[in-house]
Amino acid sequence: MQPVLFGLFLFMYLLTVLGNLLIILVVSSDSHLHTPMYFFLSNLSLADICSVSTTIPKMIVDIVTHSRVISYVGCLTQMSLFIIFICMDDMLLTVMAYDRFVAICHPLQCSSNIKAENLTQISEFHLLGFSEDPDMQPVLFGLFLFMYLLTVLGNLLIILVVSSDSHLHTPMYFFLSNLSLADICSVSTTIPKMIVDIVTHSRVISYVGCLTQMSLFIIFICMDDMLLTVMAYDRFVAICHPLQYPVIMNTRHCGVLVLLSFLFSLLDSQLHNLTVLQFTYLKDVLISNFFCNPAQLLNLDSSENFFSNILKYIIAVLFGLFPISGIFLSYYKIIYSILRIPSPGGKFKAFSTCGTHLSVVGLFYGTSIGVYFGSSVSQSPTSCLVASVIYTLVTPMLNPFIYSLKNRDIKISLSRLHCRKL
Repeated sequence: MQPVLFGLFLFMYLLTVLGNLLIILVVSSDSHLHTPMYFFLSNLSLADICSVSTTIPKMIVDIVTHSRVISYVGCLTQMSLFIIFICMDDMLLTVMAYDRFVAICHPLQCSSNIKAENLTQISEFHLLGFSEDPDMQPVLFGLFLFMYLLTVLGNLLIILVVSSDSHLHTPMYFFLSNLSLADICSVSTTIPKMIVDIVTHSRVISYVGCLTQMSLFIIFICMDDMLLTVMAYDRFVAICHPLQYPVIMNTRHCGVLVLLSFLFSLLDSQLHNLTVLQFTYLKDVLISNFFCNPAQLLNLDSSENFFSNILKYIIAVLFGLFPISGIFLSYYKIIYSILRIPSPGGKFKAFSTCGTHLSVVGLFYGTSIGVYFGSSVSQSPTSCLVASVIYTLVTPMLNPFIYSLKNRDIKISLSRLHCRKL
């Protein structure tokens, strides 16, 4: 029965994900559907995708590996994510009922309220395409679809390997699997919309759609940022305080660190939204990128709003300076401890555990700093587009390869998983 169950649940899972993705893409690409009802519907579809993705992939892996074991931290994480998205479904259904109540019982107030919400009097933004040449569109479509699928499958493989191998149920790989999940979510907020734009030859995104895309993108990118900082702290404790490591990085503390990372990311997203909603005049409706890049969206403000400027500085300090400072401080302590090890072999062994993390940190911060500085200094739209692709797509795509090629434990687990299937 195992192959039958595997095929059945895999088919149902893919049908669920693709069906809800189709709803999101149709609503986002058709300006006639940019209404409150379909906005809530697209968010309901996104919540449905996330809810099934917290349970079904793990069950499919259990069927393949003939294992029914889940770690304590993994169980708490799965429960937390499942409750978040199921509760999101519940709240959205309530909001959709209220929307229908207002539309039917107070139709005149409904239209005036919708207009009043748009403080900037702008209903849509125009995004920048990679090429206007019709012959290039199939090439771009195939290239970005391949890169997107490679990114999603590569990071899914990391999650499945970590969850299925009990030898990898350690804090470092727990954080790594959460990093892979954040990478999947971050690319899924930008690349599918870009692929649809290539197919439909449209570069338009609604005002609400732009704010939604920016909010989700910030949540998952900031989650990457926070998790890289937490992973640096994990390496600091493992190398500088090895005896206290099991006590300090116990399962409860690891779960709390991931939860705090998510809450900080949510706060960052809301602060960006608050900043954009303070805008009274915009320079242009053209965003020089293929998605609603927060850095370029903030640069569209033409008013001198003191409150908005203060918020920008708070965001920069809280979610830029603090995480980078935490990583630098952790590695300063790590290097100091490694230099005190007498044997060269001991030094190499200690530092080798940080190699993959340092590679990912360098790739993430190098490209992100390049995008933010490039958007404010460079006037070339092409350079901004290329930098954004590296930042939003290439970096998450390379992360699984960095961890699988440079990490001995991941290689061994991949071979074990392959042997089980055989």
